[in-house]
Amino acid sequence: MGFALGAALLALVTALACALPGVFVVLRGNSMIVDGISHAVFPGIVLGYALTSDLRSPWLVFGAAVSGLLVAVGSEWLSRTGLLSGDAPQGLIFPALFALGVILVSSRLQNVHLDTHVVLVGDLNLASFDHLILGGRDFGPSYMYLMLGVLLLNAVFITACYRQLKVSTFDLQFAELIGIRTRGLNLALMFLVSVTVTAAFHAAGAILAIALMVTPAATAHLISNRLPQLIRWTLLIAAVGALGGFLVAYRLDAATSAAMAVCYGLIFAVVLILSRIRRPSAKIP
Repeated sequence: MGFALGAALLALVTALACALPGVFVVLRGNSMIVDGISHAVFPGIVLGYALTSDLRSPWLVFGAAVSGLLVAVGSEWLSRTGLLSGDAPQGLIFPALFALGVILVSSRLQNVHLDTHVVLVGDLNLASFDHLILGGRDFGPSYMYLMLGVLLLNAVFITACYRQLKVSTFDLQFAELIGIRTRGLNLALMFLVSVTVTAAFHAAGAILAIALMVTPAATAHLISNRLPQLIRWTLLIAAVGALGGFLVAYRLDAATSAAMAVCYGLIFAVVLILSRIRRPSAKIP
């Protein structure tokens, strides 16, 4: 498999893996929690790398995901105390965790290839260099199969818990009334978000992963309000934006993940303008 094709497939798989849980993140109004999680996974990544010396270690992903989950758990706990409201709990927790990661990198890991740029922005092209070779055949970037595993995990969870997620997303009180454990379900979803952001950081960066997770679902929400269609539109937009961003980056010799994020922003702007144009005409008899 050629390098360009492998990088394009990695961009596609990473985008789909991020976009799938993003549907429920956007519908639940938890987009800013993703921002907090993306910062909070930093110390988990640093500690995991310090213990394993391997950026692809599953222990690194697990530790970073737990670190990111602290944002959701801590924010919920602080909100329940009634002492803080709005997004103030997130503003207290994730800057402290992110700052801890910066301190660890600057003081303990100065001589290794791990810095804030690697974690925040990522490098999809660099992640595409290591290919899986079996029996003399090139099966594409090894990292792509990690993201395929994350995509499969997200798909299995959403399929298995589709009814519970649907009910608790649109009517939380009714979900609790019929016995759905909404708190545990939300924590499970946030844990998967943490796993996804952590797994994607090597290709997209922890910050740009926010765009991959939130923008396709937000764009699809302008097109449809029905959940099955919303999921299909989200995945389609994620795929188009990923491949379009890759082509732009390939032509301009630019950062692929950044080009993907810009492409998503342009798609959102176009859909928003078209939706504004169509709405007034719909009122005309």
